[in-house]
Amino acid sequence: MARFELKLPKMGESVAEATVTNWLKEVGDTIELDEPVVEIATDKVDSEVPSEVEGVLVEKLFEADDVVQVGQTIAIIETEGEGDAMPEPATSEASEDNTSEEENASEQAAEQMLTEAKETTSTPSISNDGERFYSPLVKSIAQEEGIAQEELDQVEGTGLEGRVTKDDILTYVAKRKDGGAPSKPATKPTQAVKQETPAAPVSVNGGDEIIEMSRMGKMISKHMIASVQTSAHVQSFIEVDVTNIWNWRNKVKNEFQKREGEKLTFTPIFMEAVAKAIRDFPMINISVDGDKVIKKKDINLGMAAALPDGNLIVPVIKKADQLNLVGMAKAVNDLASRARAGKLKPDDTVGGTYTVTNVGTFGSVMGTPIINQPQVGILALGAIRKVPAVIETPDGDFIGIRQKMFLSHSYDHRVVNGALGGQFVQRVAQYLEAWDVDRAV
Repeated sequence: MARFELKLPKMGESVAEATVTNWLKEVGDTIELDEPVVEIATDKVDSEVPSEVEGVLVEKLFEADDVVQVGQTIAIIETEGEGDAMPEPATSEASEDNTSEEENASEQAAEQMLTEAKETTSTPSISNDGERFYSPLVKSIAQEEGIAQEELDQVEGTGLEGRVTKDDILTYVAKRKDGGAPSKPATKPTQAVKQETPAAPVSVNGGDEIIEMSRMGKMISKHMIASVQTSAHVQSFIEVDVTNIWNWRNKVKNEFQKREGEKLTFTPIFMEAVAKAIRDFPMINISVDGDKVIKKKDINLGMAAALPDGNLIVPVIKKADQLNLVGMAKAVNDLASRARAGKLKPDDTVGGTYTVTNVGTFGSVMGTPIINQPQVGILALGAIRKVPAVIETPDGDFIGIRQKMFLSHSYDHRVVNGALGGQFVQRVAQYLEAWDVDRAV
């Protein structure tokens, strides 16, 4: 019998670690080739790790809520036939060195995730500067509950190597509120802390139903609050006549689907216009790092897509300005279909420099979307409506029936002033209204 090491696979250049959320197989279970063994989660998407061999699961090296680095062995599968024996245990000194390297890698990845989230908080920051490792989820809960580093270090951990799991920190918080755990130790303040009025407890009666938020729902909630606290949100609105686009699409969509095997929706058309406008106004394609502005080289458009559970995720079309309409349509359809099927990869959702969301999908004529950090702008597409409108002609003005929609541009007023924010969305509208009705596809 041979023993195979199932490792956490590489999930994209920007993903260094993942959290184990659920084991799909138990020790002793038979595993088929390519059969999912464990569910994992990054800060963007959930996914599964399939087996590369057939055999029997003989050992699980991590438990739920443990953080695993890319390339680490997460399980041992026993296969038929002869094979190389498992590596001999390293010496004590070597093991300590390896553990130190793994902890350092974990610390760097965790700090990177927290930096990208751009979260702000009035509680003392929780770090991994000591010898003990804390997952981003545990650190986030500690910060929300006002648990300082010194106090967190005293929490008993039941995870691998004594790590504090989600259940550990939640149990500690519950005891702490009931007086069963020590209160937050006094520490010397390093900065002024804003005094906030505590939220009033929500009254629950016998007829109310208590529903636990999903893991993704909690992350979205946290990121939305962090974005509002980080960016000074301002909105600009403009109405666009898209009658030419409406008529052109109706004329070519059947031919397009027959030739390309893809549906031609309005989304790639709008994405093309947005990419062109960003090229005209590159200071929309930036992010903020402290008191520095980072001007992005590539135009990577985020596209808000609905998940089966009702949550939204934002897959990214990389280098969108380099795609023609056919390429844009294929990219949009691919990301949307994989989002609905839960097949997005972690790298599909990172690297965005500007985001577009379609609030018109559910009939909304306009919206005020929250910026997707660390970007500085997001465009909401309203519903296309048939409305009476004034039509200007050389022979005078007339009333006609037109297809119109609103574009809602939310932008970060720290770095994008009203002129730039308004001119950008105006340029998107100009590209849409100037659509060539004779354009070949």
